[in-house]
Amino acid sequence: MSGEISPADLHCGAPGAGAGAGARRIVPPREDLVKGFWRENPVLVQLLGLCPTLAVTNSVANSAVMGIATFFVLVGSSLLVSVSRRFIPNEVRIASYILIIATFVSVAEMALQALVPDIYKALGAFVALIVVNCIILGRQEAFAGKNPVGRSVLDAVGMGIGFIIMMLIMGSVREVLGSGTFLGVSLFGPAYEPWVIMVLPPGGFFTLAFVLLAVAWLKRRKALRARAAERHDVAVVERAA
Repeated sequence: MSGEISPADLHCGAPGAGAGAGARRIVPPREDLVKGFWRENPVLVQLLGLCPTLAVTNSVANSAVMGIATFFVLVGSSLLVSVSRRFIPNEVRIASYILIIATFVSVAEMALQALVPDIYKALGAFVALIVVNCIILGRQEAFAGKNPVGRSVLDAVGMGIGFIIMMLIMGSVREVLGSGTFLGVSLFGPAYEPWVIMVLPPGGFFTLAFVLLAVAWLKRRKALRARAAERHDVAVVERAA
């Protein structure tokens, strides 16, 4: 029967994990994909993967390459974890996930070294540190290890794109303000005085703080508008009564 819960769906060993499974809301594939863009963005909302977000986003090129490498590892590992989830014993699942992730990181590292050696050198050890990126291991444990292949890949693609978007935002702001360039092209001419701090480590914290502040302001503004609209509707109903 299609409604049965397989043992693999309960492999995390959480007591009562299957309770109320029949009452779960059916999630459309589109939601699996788009939730990582904004509503569950791994950096803006979940605050995961902050090490590369702060460390390598001093230029757009570095940000794009790191984002694409992380995207490749996330999608590849989610695919393989979902395919093999029924064959991985519960006791060694984390070690197995890390081994799978490390395999894809090795592939990504060799590809970057061959295709973009200058950026690979600039990224340094942060390419290898993708292995311990909380976004990737977290998605394997929370989603890919419990869901079929299609949903797992869509979730990974959405989270990967959300991470790339955030990396590009950070890299764009820091390079434009810190160097006066975008992808190495001068924007303001020789008279511009770069904000050197923006390409230094403190610039990453400042940029992330202002981005999170802007997101919080937008969410608060949306909530206030929704509350005002609700009060208006209640007032209209009361007047009509």
